[in-house]
Amino acid sequence: MIYLLNNKTKINILIGLFLLTILIWFFVFYENNQDLNISFFDVGQGDSVFIELGDKQILIDGGPNSSVLEKLGRDMAFYDRYIDLIVLTHPESDHITGIIEVIKRYDVGAIIFTGIKTDTNQYEEFLSIIEKKNIPIYIGMLGGEIEFNNASLKILYPFESLLGKRVSKVNNSSIVSMFNYKDIDVLFTGDIEKVVEKELINSGLDLRADILKVAHHGSKSSSDEEFLKAVNASLYIIQAGKDNKYGHPHQEVIDRMANVLVTGTLGDVDFKF
Repeated sequence: MIYLLNNKTKINILIGLFLLTILIWFFVFYENNQDLNISFFDVGQGDSVFIELGDKQILIDGGPNSSVLEKLGRDMAFYDRYIDLIVLTHPESDHITGIIEVIKRYDVGAIIFTGIKTDTNQYEEFLSIIEKKNIPIYIGMLGGEIEFNNASLKILYPFESLLGKRVSKVNNSSIVSMFNYKDIDVLFTGDIEKVVEKELINSGLDLRADILKVAHHGSKSSSDEEFLKAVNASLYIIQAGKDNKYGHPHQEVIDRMANVLVTGTLGDVDFKF
């Protein structure tokens, strides 16, 4: 039996095929796009960094509130509800609060954190959601490395596992990591203070980076001149809230650096390589 199509039907079929072709090419382009995008989110007085390379996405810290959700909604495709990796540098409220909101709403491939022991309601909620959603966890320590799409995230600190341990200063338990892609190196320092910076220098690790996420929101307790010299960055990013009660970033810290960008002044700081 032979069916004859009228002109209107033929036009509708052609339009449908055209739209389908566009859709297919959109997904092909999106999945194979290997541009590196790094966003230092302006989330107020806290840290949150989003890395996207091709079809892989990493979130380092989540800031002090739920504003990270709006930021992710801007940077991720509307249909994308999956984040490959979340790194919680340390479980203080200005880093963990937004992470809790994210893991409630997104599927997460894995989480890296130190596993230190601390008795806060936020940390308990964080651990409870991880267990409920059965999210794989890895303990961040020196030697840990994640490789994806010709990039890597290497853990430089802590030097040993802190799982189940109590620490005298949570800031100094922060995960320090180096992200590398092609000739771009970015050093993430959490909220480490000068004592840990000194340990990193004495360890002999290669700390050189093109971009440094300045430790502890530009506090004078961090960013010793010797450490900054060892990193020798071309660009410094400080994540601190505008007019915050701590006075971050401190002027004496800014004076030690050239090419400093502060999220509380500029808003989100986005890079595309």
